[in-house]
Amino acid sequence: MNPVQRSSFGTALNRRSFLRYSALTGAALGGAGILAACGADAADTPGGSKPDGSKHGSVAIQLSWIKNIEFAGEYFADQKGYFKEAGFGSVDLIAGGAAATSVEAGLDTGKVWLGLSAPQTTAPAILEGLPAKIVATTFQKNPFCIVSSAGKPIKSPQEMKGRRIGVQDTNQLIFAALLAANGMQPGDVTIVPAQYDPTPLANGEVDGWVSYVTNEPITLAAKGFANTNFLFADFNLPLVAETLTVKQSTIDSERDKLKAFLVAEIKGWKDAVANPAEAARLAVEIYGKDQKLDLAEQTKEATAQNDLVVSADTKANGLFTMTEQLVEQNIAALRSAKIDIKAEQLFDLSVLREVYAENPGLM
Repeated sequence: MNPVQRSSFGTALNRRSFLRYSALTGAALGGAGILAACGADAADTPGGSKPDGSKHGSVAIQLSWIKNIEFAGEYFADQKGYFKEAGFGSVDLIAGGAAATSVEAGLDTGKVWLGLSAPQTTAPAILEGLPAKIVATTFQKNPFCIVSSAGKPIKSPQEMKGRRIGVQDTNQLIFAALLAANGMQPGDVTIVPAQYDPTPLANGEVDGWVSYVTNEPITLAAKGFANTNFLFADFNLPLVAETLTVKQSTIDSERDKLKAFLVAEIKGWKDAVANPAEAARLAVEIYGKDQKLDLAEQTKEATAQNDLVVSADTKANGLFTMTEQLVEQNIAALRSAKIDIKAEQLFDLSVLREVYAENPGLM
C-alpha cells in the first residue's frame, strides 16, 4: 500500500496527524508485519555482544512520515557508517505515513526501539499510560504554517479574521490551538474542510491553507503561484517537531546504547545541514526512491528545513538540544491545545546533556 497522498502539484505532501494516542492505536496496523521483523534486538549472547557481532545489535527506528527529505540526518548516519561506528549492527528506518502504525503504538508494543514524533502526539499517549519520554528534538520549530497568496497575504493569525482557511481534518486541533493561543475563536474565521492538495488555494477558493513551511509554499511557487506564509511557532505555538522518543526502560536500562545512537544522529544531522544538495540526493535516489521525489524540490526543502533544525540555541548548545525556556514554551503550547502535562512527564534531556559532555567534539 502506498500511504502517500499526492497533489496535482506532483509532490508527496508531508502532513502530521494531530490525533490522540487512543485513536492511533485503534487504527489498522498496516505495517505491523514489517515492524515485527525489525523490532526488538535478538537475545544477547554471553559477554554482552549481539549475534551479529556488534555491540548494540540491530534496532528499528520509526520515522514520522514517508522517506523524504525530513530524515536527511538519518540517511547520512546510515550511509556514512555513523550507526555502525556507534556499535549498531544495523538501523532499520521504518517509513511512517497514513498506512503505518504510530510511533507511540510501535513503542508500546515493542515493535520499534525509538521513534520520531511530536509533543502533541506523545503527550496524550503518556497521559494515557505509555511510559515514554522525548529525549531530543530535530526541529526547534514545528513546520506548520498558514500559506496564502502573495497578492492577498495573511501575515498573522489576526489577519485570518473573516477569511476562509483550508484546514485538513487531522490538523483541526492544532489550528484550534493556534486560534486559542492568539486570543481568537473558531468563529473568527471561516474554516473550510480540506484535503492535502493545495489547489483550492491556488484557485482562490480559500484565502489561507494549513501547510508545512517546507512543503506547499515551495511546491506552489514552483508552479508559478506566488505566496507568503507565517509559522505557527512564531505566533505563540512554539512546539518542536521530529522529536526522538523512547520508552522509559530504554533510558533506565540502555542508557549507553541510547547515547551511542544520539552521537550517530548528531553526526548525521551535522552533515545534512552542511550539504542540502547531497541530503536531497540521498532522499531522491536511495531512501525515498519509490516515492518519485523531485530533486530540485527536495533540495529547496532541505535548505528550508535547516532553518528549523538550526537556531541560536543549537549553535550554542548543540543540535537536538532544548533550552529550559523552550521546554516550558512547549508545555504552555500543549496547554493551549487542552493537553495538560508537566515538563518532567514529557521530556528527559539528561541523556543528551551527557552525550555533549562526553563528546565535546560534536559541538
